[in-house]
Amino acid sequence: MTTVPLPDDPSLEQLRKLAKDIRDLSRAGEPGVLDLIGRHHPDGAAPVSLAGAQLVVARHHGFASWSELKHHVELIQRYRRAPDELDADSASSVADRFLLLACLRYGDDDSPSRWQQAAELLRAHPYLTTESIHVAAAAADVQALEGLLADDPARARAQGGPYRWEPILYLVFARHAPDLNEAATITAARLLLEAGADPNAGYLWHGLTTPFTALTGALGAGEGEQPAHPHGLALARLLLSAGADANDGQTLYNRQFHTDDSHLELLFEFGLGQGDGGSWRARLGRAVDSPYHLVRGQLWWAVVHDMVDRVRLLVRHGADILTPYEAPGGRPSGLRTSHGRTPAEVASICGCPRVLDFLLSVGATPPAGEGVDGLVAAILAGDTDTVRRLRVHAEQARAERPGLAVWAAARRRWDAIPILKGLGFDVNALARADIPMEQQWESALHQAAASGDCDAVQMLLDVGADPNQRDRRFNSTPLGWAEHFGQAQTAEMLRPLTTDA
Repeated sequence: MTTVPLPDDPSLEQLRKLAKDIRDLSRAGEPGVLDLIGRHHPDGAAPVSLAGAQLVVARHHGFASWSELKHHVELIQRYRRAPDELDADSASSVADRFLLLACLRYGDDDSPSRWQQAAELLRAHPYLTTESIHVAAAAADVQALEGLLADDPARARAQGGPYRWEPILYLVFARHAPDLNEAATITAARLLLEAGADPNAGYLWHGLTTPFTALTGALGAGEGEQPAHPHGLALARLLLSAGADANDGQTLYNRQFHTDDSHLELLFEFGLGQGDGGSWRARLGRAVDSPYHLVRGQLWWAVVHDMVDRVRLLVRHGADILTPYEAPGGRPSGLRTSHGRTPAEVASICGCPRVLDFLLSVGATPPAGEGVDGLVAAILAGDTDTVRRLRVHAEQARAERPGLAVWAAARRRWDAIPILKGLGFDVNALARADIPMEQQWESALHQAAASGDCDAVQMLLDVGADPNQRDRRFNSTPLGWAEHFGQAQTAEMLRPLTTDA
């Protein structure tokens, strides 16, 4: 039975309304609704009651019953937090204002200036740590924590403060004191843990089902390159020793963008890729990736970005290099270029020769090198002889990978651009550059301009790249990208060619 994942941040009210609509439309004989009912209701394609429609909604989203779906959504709402939506200027107390300013919250305003304001506020009001367990935790004030916990050990797990976090989360997400003493930090965390703090404490950021845990806070990073805690690895080791589950999807995601693998070494030491996935997977079920799929996801990212050292590390710890990535509904979901292909085949069609060579050296089956995949691999490798032999597949390749020029630009495979032009690919096609996915984001010229590569910019212009084309996310020209990334030379090249420069 084909199912559809719940939307991000699901609303029970919207799901109830959907069920009512299904009931009403089924009674009106709407064919598409009757087909949906036929796929998910035991009585087949017929009008249904509200309870029957709720069952259809539940099974459509992969739940056995409406009560199971309802329980799942209520759990998400229970742990949902949106810390970046809270305004420090509207804080109801000085303590809340400090906490709002002091902590990493994965919003657009995560910045040293905010954290500096928090530090200044605490210096002006040092008594705050003696009055609030959450402030004491964020400040790693050992003496204050000892007093507060001696008075009431249950405070170690008390949700509170503006974010409704447990104290351990304020400690690990605090960024206001980059010179904080490591011994005080570790002692403060140990006091909380020994008093009963949950090493797997966390929250669901805007209702997304990959929890932001205490490990996430300690190790930092992410799409906005948020800093780790000044003593992040030491804190992470303490949390893991206290029972934090190493299969932490958000931590892995946040740290995957750079080449530092210290977090992976630590997580593998404490069981990454093993076990049942811990307390968050027990709560949220398949909405949280299994340990196997977490490691496979890390392998996929490392493969498509030619991160051979990380691939070597993952393989050393047992990552599966032989099984093809799964079709939609598996992992990684939505990435058409990976479905049904082994890691070696993915490396081949993503222009990642170092990873491919390593995978072959440890027993991966060599890609067939024929058909569309063979042609794409040859294009990205600059192998003109093979391109000529396989160019009969060019039409299908254009249909399957219309934005291949963007990926070639992202991988700095500039010699592939003239080959793509000769095969009829549109050099102005839009696609994603961070992953090989045909989602219309930016063009190859945007990538070249942002990289500061003048030769690549000129070559793209020579084959017909449009300097006035705007990307779909920021509505900016290649010139705008060059200026944003501080690339003066490519900006100078593009300025005379850009209409609204």
